[in-house]
Amino acid sequence: MSSSLFQKYNVAGPRYTSYPTVPYWEENTFSYDQWKTSVQKSFTESNENEGISLYIHLPFCESLCTFCGCHKHITKRHELEEPYIDNLLNEWNLYLKILPDAPIIKEIHLGGGTPTFFSPKHLQKLIEGIFVKAKKSSKFEFSFEGHPNNTTYEHLETLSQLGFDRVSFGVQDYSPKVQKAIHRIQPFENVENVTQWARQLGYTSVSHDLVFGLPFQTEKDMLFTIEKTNLLRPDRISFYSYAHVPWIKGTGQRGFDENDLPSADQKRRLYELGKQQLLDNGYVEIGMDHFALPSDTMYNSFINNNLHRNFMGYTASKTQLMIGLGISSISDSWYGFAQNVKSIKEYYEILEQNKIPVYRGHILNQEDLIIRKHILNLMCHFATSWENIKMQFAEIQEVINKLSEMEKDNLIKISKNHIEITDQGKPFVRNVCMAFDLRLQRNIPTTKLFSMTI
Repeated sequence: MSSSLFQKYNVAGPRYTSYPTVPYWEENTFSYDQWKTSVQKSFTESNENEGISLYIHLPFCESLCTFCGCHKHITKRHELEEPYIDNLLNEWNLYLKILPDAPIIKEIHLGGGTPTFFSPKHLQKLIEGIFVKAKKSSKFEFSFEGHPNNTTYEHLETLSQLGFDRVSFGVQDYSPKVQKAIHRIQPFENVENVTQWARQLGYTSVSHDLVFGLPFQTEKDMLFTIEKTNLLRPDRISFYSYAHVPWIKGTGQRGFDENDLPSADQKRRLYELGKQQLLDNGYVEIGMDHFALPSDTMYNSFINNNLHRNFMGYTASKTQLMIGLGISSISDSWYGFAQNVKSIKEYYEILEQNKIPVYRGHILNQEDLIIRKHILNLMCHFATSWENIKMQFAEIQEVINKLSEMEKDNLIKISKNHIEITDQGKPFVRNVCMAFDLRLQRNIPTTKLFSMTI
């Protein structure tokens, strides 16, 4: 990546886990009845063929990581676990009442926060409670996020017995100075232990999350982190850009001075160095920010054009309906999005009224659905086409005109009815999506909404 291209295209932009992106949801026209109808429609269309997904947000953390952009609740009070599990199951039962049949669950992902804040006993109660009135798909894939410092062998064993065979561990960086700055001190030995335990128990995919652009992070740190990671050979690696958005996330990202962050050019070099090391170690780039060994199902999904992207990130297969449980969780019916309230107190209060605790959302119109498909194609397959009349929309020529400069820079190839992102253009996939983002183009933000694209 040349420095000039980086400077030219490194602008603020969405990460496109959805379209429309959250700031462009039409919340004023959204209603719970619309959301309920969209869930029922999607369920009827897809349950028997592909099943549904559940994202379950477990928000508690014992300490605050200052790089984190997740919705979390900092506490050491483990007596909070069981009431939260009980309320998750209450919410699930409210969804079961609006579904016309018993759901077939294909995917479950436990995210956080810190899911392994919860005891194995309480996690077992949660999963068993989910399946009291639900069926497990024959092609199920259950995963969870584990903190290397508090994930025990019992956590991994219990979840394995419940059907979980994928786990991701947040590593971020192995440099002691960086770990201190982000308040996430965890020795390599802890990561090694949980990785080996998972493999001993038969987990088919172990993922490590790495982050570039962290405070005080140097090229030497990046080489050291990739070297240590390669010793463990995780099946998947998420290689994320640190998103510095303190205006959104509040005090959690103000634990260090902005001057402590790598400059834009230094961050570019960290990305390129890390990416090259991963490729040299036999990993294959999958979509945006992700790498996998050729033996992993994520790689096979990418090669076979089955890769999907939603609020859980990249998934190896698609489900049309994803229900989010817990505070701040976002659900996706394909035809609409809905987000739960973010306060635990409010979450409990609404559930006591026998109401699903949704507080905002968006129902997609026909144009949204078309644009969503194009952006999904670009994010998952680095290409999209409008040869099929169902993929055409009025402003397609305007989109092509906006992309002409990227074509001149050899970042994309445009044919009569097709766009393909080149290898050189893959780091700029978010920029290509922005040209298709009609809601963004019609209402360019005048305040900070998004992180930088690279």
